[in-house]
Amino acid sequence: MRETKIVKITDENDIRISELGGIIRAGGLVCFPTETVYGLGANAFDENAAYKVFEAKGRPSDNPLIVHLSDISQLETVAREVPEEAYKLFEAYSPGPLTVILKKKETLPAAVTAGLDTVAVRIPSHPIARALINAAGVPIAAPSSNLSGKPSPTKAEHVIADMNGRVDAIIDGGMCSVGVESTVVELAKGTVNILRPGGITKTDLLKVIDEVKIDRHVTEQVAEGEKPKSPGMKYKHYAPDAEVTVIAGDKQKTFDEIRSRITDDKETVIGVMCYDGFAFDAETVLYMGDDNISYAERLFDALRQFDLLGVKKVYAQFEEDEDYGLAVRNRLYKAAGGRVIHI
Repeated sequence: MRETKIVKITDENDIRISELGGIIRAGGLVCFPTETVYGLGANAFDENAAYKVFEAKGRPSDNPLIVHLSDISQLETVAREVPEEAYKLFEAYSPGPLTVILKKKETLPAAVTAGLDTVAVRIPSHPIARALINAAGVPIAAPSSNLSGKPSPTKAEHVIADMNGRVDAIIDGGMCSVGVESTVVELAKGTVNILRPGGITKTDLLKVIDEVKIDRHVTEQVAEGEKPKSPGMKYKHYAPDAEVTVIAGDKQKTFDEIRSRITDDKETVIGVMCYDGFAFDAETVLYMGDDNISYAERLFDALRQFDLLGVKKVYAQFEEDEDYGLAVRNRLYKAAGGRVIHI
């Protein structure tokens, strides 16, 4: 266990960011806020630092890390042969919750890209994140700053619970606004393929690129022995200690189904995640807002709350849609480990 410095920062001009950037540059680990979730940052050009990230998370090293830049002008320091479509996407949605898979520069160590010839790149919109990258003077490789398999952190308290004693510093920058990780896309012959849904939706992407597809791994697990092209594709993710069951379909029908299941099970400590306007007779009911944008923002915090409250079984009410609903579905279904009932 190492000593972890916890620093509350609300202003990107805080002079302490310079010191924290120095930790990154020297090969240390710093957890920092982004608009999506908190990241666990390391020098993207330092292979030993990348291995420290995997050790801190308890994460296999065959899962690529996202390389964070502060500005599009830095893109060709980590990527080569960048296609015109990539620049169009970055210009439309960066800084923001969009990650693009590109051919990597040879200067990036294999540990950062999991041995792939590609690199996942994004430009976060959170001002503290960009200030930290600038202070470090190097791109920052960062997965989410949670223990592997646990819900991603959207508050500093989540990061402290998982990473205190495992990293050099944690920046407390408040709550993340998007609440789920970035959308990850790859480009092929003018087509965008969504590898992981997130804060930039298919509808958003269609405003820039004429053809957008959704990769089969958004709803299927990566096969054993197959290398994941994107973070979040291969291993069990987002799971609380409680058993999660997703009840998917029309809001009223899913309400009736969950209410019936609660009535039939009086022995278990039950929690419910639901849309606003529905009342359940359960020990813990967490309201996720009235749409999937709000649901995404609150999702990971809710999963962590259930564990803190000792809930043993969670029913998640969920109504699908093709935009933010795709990101919520992807995380919920992984948290449930396949326990999904369609009504």
